[in-house]
Amino acid sequence: MSTLRNIFKIPELRNKVLFTLLMIAVYRLGSHVPVPGIDLGQIKEIQDKADSSGVLNLLQTFSGGAITQFAVFALGIMPYITSSIIMQILAVVIPKLEQWQDQGAVGQRKITQWTRYLGVAIALLQATGITYLFHTGGGGFGANVNTTGLDVFGDNYNAGRFVLVVLTLTTGFALLMWIGEVITQRGVGNGMSLLIFASVVSQMPRNFITVQQEKNTFTMIAVALMFIVLMVGIVFVEQGVRRIPVQFAKRQVGRKMFGGQSTYIPLKVNGAGVISIIFASSVLYLPVIISQILPVGDATAENPNIWWDIQQFVDQHLTRSTSPAYLVTYGVLIILFAYFYTAIQFDPHKQADQIRKQGGFIPGIRPGYQTERYLAKILSRITLPGALFVAGIALIPAFVLGKVLGDTSGGQRLGFFGISILIAVGVAIETVKQVDGQLMMRNYEGFLNTKPTKTKTTK
Repeated sequence: MSTLRNIFKIPELRNKVLFTLLMIAVYRLGSHVPVPGIDLGQIKEIQDKADSSGVLNLLQTFSGGAITQFAVFALGIMPYITSSIIMQILAVVIPKLEQWQDQGAVGQRKITQWTRYLGVAIALLQATGITYLFHTGGGGFGANVNTTGLDVFGDNYNAGRFVLVVLTLTTGFALLMWIGEVITQRGVGNGMSLLIFASVVSQMPRNFITVQQEKNTFTMIAVALMFIVLMVGIVFVEQGVRRIPVQFAKRQVGRKMFGGQSTYIPLKVNGAGVISIIFASSVLYLPVIISQILPVGDATAENPNIWWDIQQFVDQHLTRSTSPAYLVTYGVLIILFAYFYTAIQFDPHKQADQIRKQGGFIPGIRPGYQTERYLAKILSRITLPGALFVAGIALIPAFVLGKVLGDTSGGQRLGFFGISILIAVGVAIETVKQVDGQLMMRNYEGFLNTKPTKTKTTK
């Protein structure tokens, strides 16, 4: 509490915190304002259908429930996150992007600008696809969605309304992207991450209430205890790093001696963070979405066809958190994408070359190729436990809740409970670190630090 009081003692930090809270409040308000041109009577039915959905659960988690309310901010910030990931991947294969990365702040501004353009293009595609699915009866996103009969336009559908809804959703994303960037510039923490944080945290009370309604208060308390254990484990792993010592040789420039100090390279155990889960979820639910638009026709369980069989297989094995096929496929995808994204983020060859150019070396390891091999070996060894941990966070809570509540009664609607905790804790830690830095600069005690060291002055 004393640290919280210290935050409001510093005018600059107080203004940043209040501005961040104001922008988050605007975001949450926009998540409940429906887009114009839709039938509000259909919204309640869409929310009921979404409770047993696998695909909508992912979208609902990252949009803070705005997708099932067909709100202005229904797309959330995920198109921007997707475009950022795509730009990072393209930087590995496109020389021009790699040159921009090496240009410092100027190149970063160019990359950010193109990331925005790509994000708006992705948002336009997503808005068109979601509007079409909700118009053609795809609002359930579950088994037999083609027979739900849901249509957000009701009986007043026309091309003008369709275009209006698509443009409103795309414009809402652009406004949300601007809010995130303004929070980063004038507020506290990373704006995009805080918007995702607000989205996933807003769904947590609903998750606990669902458990209490489906079972009882004792079960809800047991789930809350599991929640606390997961938080402790996530904090432990998120803070875990492998420190690679680096020694710099002394060198003389003119009459001055430089170098000779020791430092280290921090390699995070969970280097990919939640990105591996987002990648794996996108790949896993691609066949789910495709299965919902297959030409099933009038096929039934008594008179099936091949499209009906494919749809039923996907619904029963790729959207249920207790299915062995779901657990194995999802877990393997998370591990593979963890290695993939970590390799993109940290290049052993580039790091070894940079150490050599700066006159440094790892004790006991020769500079150059040997250093590159050593870094690659350490990176691959520490990535595996981090990937297994993230896979466990994504699968174990969903599996336990699926068994406790049952797939048809509520387990699937909490399938992203573990992911929500991972995102919330990760963003909270990074934001608290930034606040701590501001407090320590002004000789105040922070959340994570002990009392700051006071410097003595002598006359």
